[in-house]
Amino acid sequence: MNHFDLINGVLHAEDVALPDIAAAVGTPVYVYSRATLERHAQVFRNALSGLDNPHLAFAVKSNPNLAVLKVLAKQGYGADVVSGGEMDRALAAGMAAQDIVFSGVGKTAEEILRALKAGIGQFNIESEEEGAELAMLAGSLGLTAYAVLRINPDVDAGTHGKISTGKADNKFGVGIDRAPEIYARLSALPNLHMRGVALHIGSQLTSLEPLETAFNKVGVLVQALRDQGHIITHVDLGGGLGVRYRADDNPPEPAEYGDMVARVTKDWGVRLMFEPGRVIAGNAGILLTRVIRVKPGSGNAPFVIVDAAMNDLARPALYDAWHDFEAVAPNGQKMLANIVGPVCETGDTFAMGREIDPVQANDLAIFRTAGAYGATMASTYNSRGLVPEVLVDGDKFAVVAERISPETILAAEHVPDWLK
Repeated sequence: MNHFDLINGVLHAEDVALPDIAAAVGTPVYVYSRATLERHAQVFRNALSGLDNPHLAFAVKSNPNLAVLKVLAKQGYGADVVSGGEMDRALAAGMAAQDIVFSGVGKTAEEILRALKAGIGQFNIESEEEGAELAMLAGSLGLTAYAVLRINPDVDAGTHGKISTGKADNKFGVGIDRAPEIYARLSALPNLHMRGVALHIGSQLTSLEPLETAFNKVGVLVQALRDQGHIITHVDLGGGLGVRYRADDNPPEPAEYGDMVARVTKDWGVRLMFEPGRVIAGNAGILLTRVIRVKPGSGNAPFVIVDAAMNDLARPALYDAWHDFEAVAPNGQKMLANIVGPVCETGDTFAMGREIDPVQANDLAIFRTAGAYGATMASTYNSRGLVPEVLVDGDKFAVVAERISPETILAAEHVPDWLK
């Protein structure tokens, strides 16, 4: 469920008409619904009600906007972070350090030291080498680092290859067959408290089968580690639950996921940890854009050129991803069109041969399901500015990330004296 609906023939975000946001802020602009964020956070938590005190850490990479994180902090969510910058954002949003999980294969020594000093709750170790460095750095501060070992279960998540993370040839975690020996060596290190394992097999999963397969493998590993004398108290099951991008998508409901988790893990005797991202934020945001012009095409599908581009919403160019495109004031008719942006790349294409609401120059339109992996992946390609972000709460809205103009970006660059 989301809160972007037609009211008197015009699309609204909750109770705010999208043309009002466009008039005040300009386009393109990301628009988020507080009510949707809160609802999705509550639905996911309720889906896990059969578990004993699960830990919920929002995947900050999916939407790191400070206001979005603040909304989720008020819902009792911690943070899954993969950089020092994301950790800083989570802390600034009021998420407790103890509720922050630091993931990622490339944690630098500087980031690890900062995280140790901040007192974050858990490091998800991705290699034996990282674990040894973490122990050494914790010792240099006279601290103990709490950690789990991320394993790679060699399970195909059945998602796009670029967001699949649990196959043997992916860079994440350690092979499950090598996990017992690595875990034993890490457990022997001073200043490192190993307390369990973690996994995350991919993003935008549309079937529970690969997740259940991976979780069953983890269950066997947990028992094997206990048989070796290790005390296992935590298992991080990651995130990755998919959302509906198009009408015929049929991702699992959070309740189905929760039932499967409860069934598979009922005898584990651990605190389970989760890292939802897209399932919370995806449908809580849209990208509001304006049609620049409609250009005739070679066939019967004209090019609808909008002011949003691949630098604003990269997913279609990166993954051939689908985002529903709708007019803000539809008239009930349909047209066939190719939807493209102004960037000088053929890859700057949102849809080809798509049946859409008829639009013409200056009309407003939206790309749906843009609340996750939208603004966070934006760039300044073609010397374009960075898109602003707006949060709606009932009948009011606020700019929660300013538009960063090309002039501001240019001002941060300098020509050395020897080129003047």
